[in-house]
Parts: sequence; structure tokens; C-alpha cells
Amino acid sequence: MLSRAAFTAVRGGIAPRQGVICTGFRSFSSTNAVLGEQYDVVVVGGGPGGYVAAIKAGQLGLKTACVEMRGSLGGTCLNVGCIPSKALLQSSHHFHDAKHHFKEHGIVISGDITMDVGKMLDAKATAVKGLTGGIEHLLKKHKVDYFKGKGTLSGPNGVSVALNDGGTEVLDSKHIIIATGSEVTPLPPVPVDNAVGKIVDSTGALEISAIPKTMAVVGGGVIGLEMGSVWSRLGTEVTVIEFMDRLCPAMDHELTKKFQTTLKKQGFKFKLKTKVTKSVVEADGVVITMEAAKGGKEKEEKYDIVLVATGRRPYTAGLGLEALGIQTDKLGRIEVDEHFKTAVPSIYAIGDAIDGPMLAHKAEEEGIAAVETIAGFAGHVNYDAIPGVIYTYPEVASVGKTEEELKEA
Repeated sequence: MLSRAAFTAVRGGIAPRQGVICTGFRSFSSTNAVLGEQYDVVVVGGGPGGYVAAIKAGQLGLKTACVEMRGSLGGTCLNVGCIPSKALLQSSHHFHDAKHHFKEHGIVISGDITMDVGKMLDAKATAVKGLTGGIEHLLKKHKVDYFKGKGTLSGPNGVSVALNDGGTEVLDSKHIIIATGSEVTPLPPVPVDNAVGKIVDSTGALEISAIPKTMAVVGGGVIGLEMGSVWSRLGTEVTVIEFMDRLCPAMDHELTKKFQTTLKKQGFKFKLKTKVTKSVVEADGVVITMEAAKGGKEKEEKYDIVLVATGRRPYTAGLGLEALGIQTDKLGRIEVDEHFKTAVPSIYAIGDAIDGPMLAHKAEEEGIAAVETIAGFAGHVNYDAIPGVIYTYPEVASVGKTEEELKEA
């Protein structure tokens, strides 16, 4: 299943909100910026929040540029997050169904059913490539200049771009939108090395080339449970290690209890209220040391692969925020007002770079609202209507506040 970000890209555009009138698009002789000209909007970051904001700005007739350092558009979501993980979930679901449930429907397959992991990874890569290319086409369609490089703030109206192929461009803009997304939060006792492939993060888990016999997932959140489901369906014995006393702590408590019971029936093992204090990589696996969250006797266990899925943090370091007086909280989230403005009125921030759930569709809504505000319209996001979904089986979804949150309010 595609995220709304990818679905929007495939459908070919972003519909204007009711009451917003699209003006004519500016004409460009090439996709390169004309030096000396000022942009109306420069978006730093080409993920779901960034590219949606850039396209919306183009639709509203604003001279726009989008800066992305990855080299391909779509951010974490399309490249190493939402889309590739859902592709693997779909493939593993088909395999599990064929192996365990086809006979129930009268479908008989002679011989063993096996998984070609290489072809599964190829199918994932094909899905990603098609969608990222589609987004670049949309930027061109809406006359948005696309710069491949790392953008930093050079002033209230300036973005300096260190181009991936060398050189620097300095972009002058009336408004700047920071949409730099997030990165994996490191866990010091379990250092990730995706190249070695023994201890991996969510990105490395997308490239596992053989089905491991055992896997430890450190972190019982959405990412860990989804990626754990992929490999569990393919035959891996998956153990989830969670510091808290339940899975997905932000979810409704009653729902998480039933959810955990369902996953147990699928073969998942759980170690709740447990922390990992040490890891040692060996030739044939990883030995991890655990103890109770409150402290206590240590215990060692060995796994073929360890997936670290302990959350993400805003990618806001090194942007030049401090020099301009733009504040971040202790987690690195940029402080903004209700219109997504920072302490510098010409600079906005959206998505994972600010407070709130790290969801692609939340970033999209904020990107559209920020651009509408810049264009003089009443940009607004209804956070109570933003859903959250875990793409396990069964899928688990929620929208609005939980019972616990309402009782505390």
C-alpha cells in the first residue's frame, strides 16, 4: 500500500484547497536557476513535506526552488522508509499466504514454496525508482527548480547549496521552508553498521540479502514491528526488546494489548521492560546483553541479526539555525508558531523538523498550509484528523486522541 505522498505523486498533482485560486505558472527556459533572480519560496528538503510544499507553491504561481541532498526526491519515506518497507511487507505477505493459507481456498501448489530474496529486493527497488522519478517530473511540470545538494541558511532570505557534483549556489528568496525530515536515533550500546549487516537500522533492514534464522528488534514501535513482520513471515524467529511496559506507547492501551497477543500467535517473542546494555558482533551473529529497565541481573542472548528501531530525531543540526536565532528544543525540533513560522518571520519549518508525529501525510498537510500562508491564504492543519497506521497483519490504525489522552485532558 502506498503512502499518501507516493499516491499523490502517481496521480500527478496536488489539488488546491477550497477557496484557493491557482494563478498562472512562471515560464523557465531551463531547469537551472537564473542567477540574480529572487525566488518567492525555497524549500530545503525534498521529502513528502518538502516536495509537496514546492509543488503547491508552483501551483500558486510562486517562483520556487527545492533543495535535496540525497540525490533523489521523496526523502526517507520514498527512498528508505514508507514505500520500500511496504513493498517488502507486500511480498512477504504473498509468500506467507501461499505457504500457509492457499490450501484453505483450494489452491494446491506442488513442491516447496521458497522465497527468492534477491528478486524481492529487486521488486522493492523498482517500486522506489518509479515513484522518485515521478516526483522529479512533477517539479518540472510546475516550474520548480531542483538543486541536488546540501542546503544551509546563509541569512533570513538566503540558502547556500553545496552541490553534490561540486560548486556552490546561493539562492535568494523571500521565504524559506525547512523540510529536512529526520534521521535514525543512535543507540550507543548497539552501534549500527549497515555495511557489515549484523547490526542494522531501518535502512539496513531493507537490504538484508538472506533470511536470518533469528532476529532481535530493539524497539517495539511502528518501524520495528513492521520490519519484524517482514522477516517473521519469511520464517525468521523475531524477538522484540522494548524498554517500556507495552508496545507502541502512544497507541491506545487496550488496543496494544490485543495487538501484542495477535503478534504472539504469529510467532513474535517479546521482552518488555527490558534494556540492551551491550552488544558484541561475532562472525556468526551478535551477542547482546540485556537487563530489566529498572536495573538488575544481566543476561546474554545471541541473534543472527539485530535491528535497532528506537525512533528518529529531527535532522536540524548544521543548518545554520543558531546564527539566525532560530530556536530548537532539547530533541532538536524547530520551534514554530501556529502558522509554522520560526523566530525569523521569513523562515518556516514543517514535518519531522518540528513537534508532532513523524508521519509523511502530516508533513504534507503542514507543507500545503505553510505555502498557503505565504501566498496570503488561511493555511490550516486539523491534527485531530491525521491517522496513524501500523502495516502489520492485521493492520492497526488510529485517528484522534486516545482514551488515556482524553482522561488526562
